[in-house]
Amino acid sequence: MNKKKKPFLGMPAPLGYVPGLGRGATGFTTRSDIGPARDANDPVDDRHAPPGKRTVGDQMKKNQAADDDDEDLNDTNYDEFNGYAGSLFSSGPYEKDDEEADAIYAALDKRMDERRKERREQREKEEIEKYRMERPKIQQQFSDLKRKLAEVTEEEWLSIPEVGDARNKRQRHPRYEKLTPVPDSFFAKHLQTGENHTSVDPRQTQFGGLNTPYPGGLNTPYPGGMTPGLMTPGTGELDMRKIGQARNTLMDMRLSQVSDSVSGQTVVDPKGYLTDLNSMIPTHGGDINDIKKARLLLKSVRETNPHHPPAWIASARLEEVTGKLQVARNLIMKGTEMCPKSEDVWLEAARLQPGDTAKAVVAQAVRHLPQSVRIYIRAAELETDIRAKKRVLRKALEHVPNSVRLWKAAVELEEPEDARIMLSRAVECCPTSVELWLALARLETYENARKVLNKARENIPTDRHIWITAAKLEEANGNTQMVEKIIDRAITSLRANGVEINREQWIQDAEECDKAGSVATCQAVMRAVIGIGIEEEDRKHTWMEDADSCVAHSALECARAIYAYALQVFPSKKSVWLRAAYFEKNHGTRESLEALLQRAVAHCPKAEVLWLMGAKSKWLAGDVPAARSILALAFQANPNSEEIWLAAVKLESENNEYERARRLLAKARSSAPTARVFMKSVKLEWVLGTISAAQELCEEALKHYEDFPKLWMMKGQIEEQDNGTEKAREAYSQGLKKCPHSTPLWLLLSRLEEKVGQLTRARAILEKSRLKNPKNPGLWLESVRLEYRAGLKNIANTLMAKALQECPNSGILWSEAIFLEARPQRKTKSVDALKKCEHDPHVLLAVAKLFWSERKITKAREWFHRTVKIDSDLGDAWAFFYKFELQHGTEEQQEEVRKRCEHAEPRHGELWCAVSKDIANWQKKIGEVLVLVAARIRNAF
Repeated sequence: MNKKKKPFLGMPAPLGYVPGLGRGATGFTTRSDIGPARDANDPVDDRHAPPGKRTVGDQMKKNQAADDDDEDLNDTNYDEFNGYAGSLFSSGPYEKDDEEADAIYAALDKRMDERRKERREQREKEEIEKYRMERPKIQQQFSDLKRKLAEVTEEEWLSIPEVGDARNKRQRHPRYEKLTPVPDSFFAKHLQTGENHTSVDPRQTQFGGLNTPYPGGLNTPYPGGMTPGLMTPGTGELDMRKIGQARNTLMDMRLSQVSDSVSGQTVVDPKGYLTDLNSMIPTHGGDINDIKKARLLLKSVRETNPHHPPAWIASARLEEVTGKLQVARNLIMKGTEMCPKSEDVWLEAARLQPGDTAKAVVAQAVRHLPQSVRIYIRAAELETDIRAKKRVLRKALEHVPNSVRLWKAAVELEEPEDARIMLSRAVECCPTSVELWLALARLETYENARKVLNKARENIPTDRHIWITAAKLEEANGNTQMVEKIIDRAITSLRANGVEINREQWIQDAEECDKAGSVATCQAVMRAVIGIGIEEEDRKHTWMEDADSCVAHSALECARAIYAYALQVFPSKKSVWLRAAYFEKNHGTRESLEALLQRAVAHCPKAEVLWLMGAKSKWLAGDVPAARSILALAFQANPNSEEIWLAAVKLESENNEYERARRLLAKARSSAPTARVFMKSVKLEWVLGTISAAQELCEEALKHYEDFPKLWMMKGQIEEQDNGTEKAREAYSQGLKKCPHSTPLWLLLSRLEEKVGQLTRARAILEKSRLKNPKNPGLWLESVRLEYRAGLKNIANTLMAKALQECPNSGILWSEAIFLEARPQRKTKSVDALKKCEHDPHVLLAVAKLFWSERKITKAREWFHRTVKIDSDLGDAWAFFYKFELQHGTEEQQEEVRKRCEHAEPRHGELWCAVSKDIANWQKKIGEVLVLVAARIRNAF
């Protein structure tokens, strides 16, 4: 078989295949493809057509039969061999046995057809060839001429004349008619040159109006009238602009006066007009045509529906906007006549009128509407004298004694004693107003206030504010034991009256009590409602969220009450005690924290962190014996606890009790030997200067914990301090065999080689470290810095590019990359860094330093704040921030940064660890370390 020949050649195309469809080609058919019109005796294209369907005539008969619903049982439709062309039973139901019979017949027909297939195909082929000989396609008729085209030379081809355009010149180049508008000045000029008319034109009398002298002129709509601003034609003056305006005015008037001739009612919708007007009233200096149109629309509304108040108000406001204040006043006063019972119209009239007139208008309004509260309030506002205001409001209360708004306005003007008397009357007239009852209770004495609130509860048994106010009243008068009872009664009473206890609303009320200083009420409310409507399994989670929400809203007593309630329900939950302890540490006093921790360790004696917090609180307060006693109790509860051993050691060493610390560590090594205990033992001997003891302990520790990298680091650093470079190298190398994934060990070995001048070896160590620890940003950063320190900036940049490819989301790499760039490119690099690591503290710190270098002090300070907020444990950020404030801030700002840093207690950061872990600074406090790190910073970036 020929390999080059495609397997699908010569095979029939699959069903539905259209050539070129995949690449977007679409087929089309021309007459040459389908051939000329066919005779009825011509064979059809379907070579496998059954007898009776092989000619065009047969197909046409079939289609006609299909179109005709009635069966054609005529003799002409009968064939001796096939019978009738249609089915005699086509109108009958087609059942399953019919389907089976048809399938059997179809199978027989197919079998018979296959037997005669070759002969039939041969015969059909001959018929088609014969047909093509008799009626060839147009394409075949011209095929001989097409072949002769190959003999045509290029000169003959070029000499063939172009097909000419047989149309005449006018059809080929039509001239478009150009129309230019004639300016008004043209008409005016020709009118002036015309003769004066001294006689009356008969057409004027015929039409009963004035005709403009130019053809097709304007008739005035009123008989015998003149259009405004239009002079008689005899003077020869004509203002075309005013003619246009007059035409628009007429059209608007006719449209606005459209009415139903049958019923005589208007077909204008007043609301629709007013809605349309809202979009047309100009706010200031609008288009004059819009104002005129709005005026006409409103006039139409007023005329068609004169008792519609919004029409009068809108009309007056339109005139007010256009500066016609007097017209507006006249309109609104007409409105008060037409709509005397409309409160809005009277108020609008009072607003538009000047002082004294406004008072007269309001007085008139009161006569028409003696029950309108808003009109009385407006009348009081118009009075300038307090006594007059009181007089108006008292008169109002005579007519409308049940208006809470009027009572409140009247009470606000009175002195406390008079106000109390008025409120006692007010609550009689408006017994359902909570505000009036509470206002009266505030003004009364303790005993009377209790009576008032009891009455209020009787009148309004469904309002929680009365109960809460009663609780606050009792608390304010020192009766705190009643507060809890009142709140409990409140919940019971409200439920009995069918009030749903909305937990969120009550918590909000408690927060308001907290802010008002009613601590007992706030705590009582919290205790009463905190458990309402919460599933048992969601209680802890929901309460912790509520406490956080209260802290965010500065409602600290509410949060304290929630923690207290949660600790009653979950007394053995260490996480709840911890949350409460951190809350007290951040927002409470030392005494409250220690009291809480004392209760905490009684309930959770196995929670080491609670013991340690208690001991630390005592130690920070300077009470070392108390801290020791707490740790002693912690030892009893948690024997052999590594954390408590190390806390005791730290307490003694910080207080210069080194022998005690040594004894404690010795005990710890015998009873709880852990890698950290050994490490702390080595560290203590090292910082105290007993190097030999430290080395011995280190060797002993490495026998037990050879996979603890910090021990290898300490061994190497002690040797390095003693100038034993070879021993240090050996210690680091051994450590890396045991701990190949310890990044600090690789860095220490690399820096040791760099320090002794072995740059190539340092580079090789870092490459090896990167192979063993892929995607490690710390190792990549050291490699970049190694090249940079060696002065090979190009290699450093190349390495940085590779590093960012391998670790695209590493903040420390991006922060270094920003300052590797030249100054003009740093900002662009910082934008890229922020896109990749938006919330990384190292990137935020780099951006802050960038602003600092550009002397953008405010922005730099803002970014420093953002950095320390996002990661308060990053000591480098605090150090840079402190250094920045030392240079650009006030003493208060410097002190604030230092205090915040001491509170945050940072433990990490490259520069920070270099200083804090230096054995010379082992006893330095956080604030002292901050000053030392800031002093090391050189802002040469």
